[in-house]
Amino acid sequence: MDRQRLIEHRVRNGLQQLGLLGLLALLLGYLAWEMGGEPFLWGTLLGVAVLWMINPVASPRLLVRLYGAIPLSPREMPGLYRLLEGLAARAGLERLPRLYYLPSRMMNAFATGHREDAAILLSDGLLRRLERRELIGVLAHELAHVANGDIQLMTFADTLSRITGILALIGQVLLLFSIPALLLGLATPPLMALLVLLGAPTLSALAQLALSRNREFEADRSAAELSGDPVGLASALDKLERQQGSFWEQMMLPGRHLPDPSLLRSHPPTQERIDRLLELIPDELLDPALGWPLDDPRELQGLLGRGIKRSPRWHLTGLWH
Repeated sequence: MDRQRLIEHRVRNGLQQLGLLGLLALLLGYLAWEMGGEPFLWGTLLGVAVLWMINPVASPRLLVRLYGAIPLSPREMPGLYRLLEGLAARAGLERLPRLYYLPSRMMNAFATGHREDAAILLSDGLLRRLERRELIGVLAHELAHVANGDIQLMTFADTLSRITGILALIGQVLLLFSIPALLLGLATPPLMALLVLLGAPTLSALAQLALSRNREFEADRSAAELSGDPVGLASALDKLERQQGSFWEQMMLPGRHLPDPSLLRSHPPTQERIDRLLELIPDELLDPALGWPLDDPRELQGLLGRGIKRSPRWHLTGLWH
């Protein structure tokens, strides 16, 4: 593993994270100052500090029930759990996340919860299509989200963004009521305050999306460090990118996707993620993933296809699986 590259990526991701959190706090603080002056500003900052300390995160069991995921025990999947134990030890996690099987043909994996109570969901489509080396990379990536506290961080960022939107909405309503005074020349709002009032919700949402992309980059970097094999995750990302997509994308652009505006994505472009991972490969690449203990591929055979009765579809909960 190229340690110098790992450090460079970590520093870059850390600086970007601080800058984006600072932007979210600045937008919220400026709105609070303009709307209520110094007392309201300090009250808002105190509220943000309290939210940061308590930072509530939904229980993993809630999301598990929404998706209809099936719990996997160490007795059922000893190889996967031995692999998870090795990665968790490297990540410094004292409590092992629980594994769940998602009966869906979509290729998907995600983590939820926090360091003391976390769950990792793996879909049937993912387990069917990924090779062992790729599966190790995906598990390391999801475990990195838990170890890095990304779920709590994004929950906090979402809270800041929502408070900013509420304050901006209140300010816009007050501005509407003051239109007669503005027309009569009795009041003149500062141009900067007016621009922030109108643009803060959008800027806050864009900063939140940028922070999400930043955490994905950092989870990729951490996964490469935990597994010792950036190629495994890069290969999994490439395979996932080729498999996913809408019906029309598969018909018109097989293996490709219609371009999405980069600023509106919660995840970075897959090719950029792959390029960054490949930068971490040392000159003489060894394959440390070959030593990971997912030693019996038959372990998955009794699991795959379990509970799948239909193709993926949209649910009333807003989830697609």
